[in-house]
Amino acid sequence: MSTRSVPAPGGTCPFGDREVPRLGYGAMQLAGKGVFGPPKDRAGAIGVLRTAVESGVDHIDTSDYYGPHITNQIIREALHPYRDDLVIVTKIGCRRGENGSWLRAASPQELTQAVHDNLRNLGLDVLDVVNLRSMLGIHGPAEGSLEEPLTALADLQRQGLVRNIGLSNVTPTQIADGRRLCPIACVQNMYNLAHRDDDALIDELARHGTPYVPFFPLGGFTPLQSTALSEVATALGATPMQVALAWLLQRAPNILLIPGTSSVEHLRENLAAADLRLSSDAIATLDRIAAPD
Repeated sequence: MSTRSVPAPGGTCPFGDREVPRLGYGAMQLAGKGVFGPPKDRAGAIGVLRTAVESGVDHIDTSDYYGPHITNQIIREALHPYRDDLVIVTKIGCRRGENGSWLRAASPQELTQAVHDNLRNLGLDVLDVVNLRSMLGIHGPAEGSLEEPLTALADLQRQGLVRNIGLSNVTPTQIADGRRLCPIACVQNMYNLAHRDDDALIDELARHGTPYVPFFPLGGFTPLQSTALSEVATALGATPMQVALAWLLQRAPNILLIPGTSSVEHLRENLAAADLRLSSDAIATLDRIAAPD
């Protein structure tokens, strides 16, 4: 139940009713291949989580459909009883098929079950933040009403099972519609140096004081590859991935990062990106990576 005694990586940002470091940790890679089944090295996964928290990480992103169930169970084994300042963010709205497929699970009954599964496997009485993950589009946001699932999630919030509600894989219209149903604590969409569809959305959310949490900040299953990125990294004596994370931290003050890894060494490299400062020339070079030819 102790609190953080080391500096917050990347400084801090308001998040719901809490304040969290801008550089957190995404737990997706703690499951097996394809985010399905157990990891090859469960003890190693536990070590990564404990090192993250010891290094000042107070924001861990997870979901009970990672595994499924396995990632949350590893988090509980590694960190329970949790420190008072640890914010665990989870996602619902999806389930896994027996073959590892990703399936929509957005009925009120499925969402209620998902919240209770997360509570049980994490060993919590209330979830800090629950993101409703839209599955209307599998590979990116797609328009469509989220009123029914978001209303169900807001009801779970009124029951005291959820403190804050966020949205994931959504459009600006869905965010605006969602705000009419309940406060939106954060938005979690795909965004990185090479995929910048949400540039305008990030700036709008910053004006509202709403955190934006990019998933796949390093490219996800296809890591970022760019000659310009490599050249900037070489000039700074850093790795390309550290530069990509530093660019995100300097992109907007409301961006919170959750890079994932199953390696303690890689975790430490990611956290060191918080101390990297990019010049205006370096940022201009990196900005051109996503520019149309």
